[in-house]
Amino acid sequence: MASKGDLAVVLGYLRSATVEGGFADADAAACARALGADGVAVSMAGEGGLWELVWSSPGVSAQLEDLQFTLGHGPGLEAAESCVAVLEPDLARVPGERWPALLPEVMALGVEAVFCFPLLLGGACLGTLTLQRSSPGPLEDARLMDAWIIADALTAVIAENAERWDASVDLEQDTGLYRARVHQAVGMISVQAGVSLAQALLRLRAYAFRHSRPVMEVAEDVVGRRVQFRNELDRPGTPTGEGTEGT
Repeated sequence: MASKGDLAVVLGYLRSATVEGGFADADAAACARALGADGVAVSMAGEGGLWELVWSSPGVSAQLEDLQFTLGHGPGLEAAESCVAVLEPDLARVPGERWPALLPEVMALGVEAVFCFPLLLGGACLGTLTLQRSSPGPLEDARLMDAWIIADALTAVIAENAERWDASVDLEQDTGLYRARVHQAVGMISVQAGVSLAQALLRLRAYAFRHSRPVMEVAEDVVGRRVQFRNELDRPGTPTGEGTEGT
């Protein structure tokens, strides 16, 4: 079990992050160790379903978040929508119809247990904290309590910094945000296809899934104007002379 010293170190990192404006000096691997997990990730909710990965430990945690973002379902999104923790100590026992596209991909990553906590401020969910383990088994009561303590600290960091991050994305600055290109691409698709941001994100996800490509890779092509979404059939066109992508 993690010591109170481990928890204190993580909370100290997060207090500094609140003051200094980001997660740069906060050690996600230390957070995972403190909670008895193999990895952690924190995603921030955005407009139109545009979730932003803002913090993760080395390993497969970022891949788990990317899969949920691409497929549009999973334990993190479920926790955010319900504002209730989603605790799955054995993914092999989860019915396949619950997350049909996600489960086989997650199991292939070697993830066997997932615990997702909503980051709540009043009645709003600002994001999620996701813990993953490579072996099945529940979180002990003490670690469950510690996870909620860390979730509260993470909520404070996001609440302090969300407006600044959003403004940077709107201005198309080099924010360092993990999915900054996705934010920009969704805005471009919205204009090109004449649809809402939420619908633009769905089109981007569908295209990435159909072509077995990461969402962020397709977003780079959209921002680079190698792929454009022009019609209501959700089929991107390709500018003349710039390859055959989308044909």
